[in-house]
Order: sequence, then structure tokens, then C-alpha cells
Amino acid sequence: MNSKAIDYTALIINIIGAINWGLIGFFKFNLVSFLFGDMTLLSRIIYAIVGICGLYCISMFGRIGNNRD
Repeated sequence: MNSKAIDYTALIINIIGAINWGLIGFFKFNLVSFLFGDMTLLSRIIYAIVGICGLYCISMFGRIGNNRD
């Protein structure tokens, strides 16, 4: 998988995570808990993946100015 595919995958996962946070903030509705249970192993894995993708997306800041396509 090339870097661009990883970037888009991480960005999509972060957007899904942001939507979940928005649902929590506006409506007190946690979509991950609703779908997978409250802090089950699967929901914790999902939260961890979103967190890892968020950390990965920090590296995009250093590459934004370098992309001169």
C-alpha cells in the first residue's frame, strides 16, 4: 500500500471518529457503543485504531507543503 492510500485510509477513519465525537457532543449518543457495546474488546480496538490514525495524521502537516503535484 502506498503512502497516499494510507493517508486517505487514516483520514477516513479520523472523519468517522470525528462524527462519533460530534454525536456524543450534540446528542449524547455514542455510535461505537451502540453498535459494538460499551467498552467491549471490539469497541476498544476501534477507539485504538482511531487514535493511531489520529497520530498518523499529524505527520500529514509536515507533508502538506511538500506535495507539489
